[in-house]
Amino acid sequence: MSDTPPGALSSPATARNRDPILAVLRARLSERARVLEVASGAGEHAVWMARGMPGVTWRPSDPSPEALASIAAWRAAAALPNLLPPIRLDATDPSTWPAEGFDALVCINMIHISPWSAAEGLMTLAERALPDGGLLYLYGPYLEAQVPTAPSNLAFNEDLKRRNPEWGLRRLEEVAALAARSGLKLAGRIEMPANNLSLWFEKAG
Repeated sequence: MSDTPPGALSSPATARNRDPILAVLRARLSERARVLEVASGAGEHAVWMARGMPGVTWRPSDPSPEALASIAAWRAAAALPNLLPPIRLDATDPSTWPAEGFDALVCINMIHISPWSAAEGLMTLAERALPDGGLLYLYGPYLEAQVPTAPSNLAFNEDLKRRNPEWGLRRLEEVAALAARSGLKLAGRIEMPANNLSLWFEKAG
């Protein structure tokens, strides 16, 4: 992506993971999918995904005014017709959830940097917003039974818990069980850069 526009934020991690994430999404989204991105952060992923999938309509969102301003700045600089204006959305506050439906929900690096109630809200939002067969995509680090946790992820988990006791890496099995209670079945797992995972769930028909 080009230089950071005035008023926008930037994260070095985006440059490392944006292409692998795009590849996963391209393989699983229809060419004309309507996507809601939950917790878009700076907005760099939104621009990259919208540019890489020009037929997909991408709606970014975030609860933070600072993030919404950054998303708007990235969007203005990119001038992509399929990238919609950002909306304020708090996964823990149903009053902020959009009324319209979407073909897919995308959530990158939120579940471990938020309270568990945000994950609960995300699953309920997905249950409401997705049609039968709709997709929920998650990206981030997880703890897995029978899979050794990388030392860097263990250190990251401890750092998160020091910053906020309600944060921390989640157990994949617990996330999958939470999703199942909202009618979402874990359909796939792919290992990604820097000991992260791509997970996707399908809403049962």
